[in-house]
Amino acid sequence: MTAKHRIIQVGSYAGSPTANERLARDYDVVELWKYPEREAALAQHGKGVDVLVTSANFGCSAEMMDALPDLKAICSWGVGYETIDIKAAQQRGVQVSNTPDVLTDCVADLAWGLMLGAARRIAYGDRFVRTGGWGQVHGSIPLGTRVSGKKLGIVGLGRIGQAIAKRGIGFDMDVRYHSRNKRNDVDYRYEASLVDLAAWADFLVVATVGGPGTHHLISREVLEALGPKGTIINIARGPVIDESALVEALQAGKLGNAALDVFEHEPKVPDALKTNDNVVLLPHIGSATYETRRDMEDLMVKNLEAFLRTGKVITPVTR
Repeated sequence: MTAKHRIIQVGSYAGSPTANERLARDYDVVELWKYPEREAALAQHGKGVDVLVTSANFGCSAEMMDALPDLKAICSWGVGYETIDIKAAQQRGVQVSNTPDVLTDCVADLAWGLMLGAARRIAYGDRFVRTGGWGQVHGSIPLGTRVSGKKLGIVGLGRIGQAIAKRGIGFDMDVRYHSRNKRNDVDYRYEASLVDLAAWADFLVVATVGGPGTHHLISREVLEALGPKGTIINIARGPVIDESALVEALQAGKLGNAALDVFEHEPKVPDALKTNDNVVLLPHIGSATYETRRDMEDLMVKNLEAFLRTGKVITPVTR
């Protein structure tokens, strides 16, 4: 009987239908999250391990890589990689893969759900009906905002940003974008100034990568430029928005609405956001469909299998 290949799994894939069972079936998995002392577990089981599997929730630090002297590949479940020390991996020659493309449509769909939810006060209306407000004296909710034909600004025109822009065209919207560099393969207008894009837009969707390079990219100045009739939508990473500035702008009436799937200190959400009727809140579910989570799992496993078979992952993170 052939021995199973040993791998390190940093955390449980609770959000994936069968990933934990699939890995346990096919590999000798060191389930790191089950050990009370991570460092001791790595010291005991890490020798000879050449592959580690993780996700953006759990990441992989330079210190963890140092504890695995034979590590050659990190296969991550999900598109985000800001919690993986890419620089350290590159310095050591460790390949890092993620699962791009397979979650693009679901995240873009959710961005539109948030946009429509905020503009048409869908969550507010749902609460209004459930709590018996409909039909009472003075029982009405504030008017919403039309989405069709409005101005859509997108921060980050990668795969997901482009999918959001494409849907905007279907809503007859004027689409512009801001990113680190202007793209030559799209027809949307590029705005070099994020503040100028916010001042122009009716809806500003944050679809950029996370990490130190985009921390608080959406600043107080950007939020106030979006203005009292503007709506910010975030399906990227929570720390991209200065959350304290967001709360203050909403409370002061300097920003119209916010629709958020991600937060700066998840799972903590400021009470000021929870109690504000101009805010729509979701618990980081951009990729949370059966189809997409299975596709993410499949691609993560394919990267793992490809590395063990050929020495190369399929979808490497390049930066």
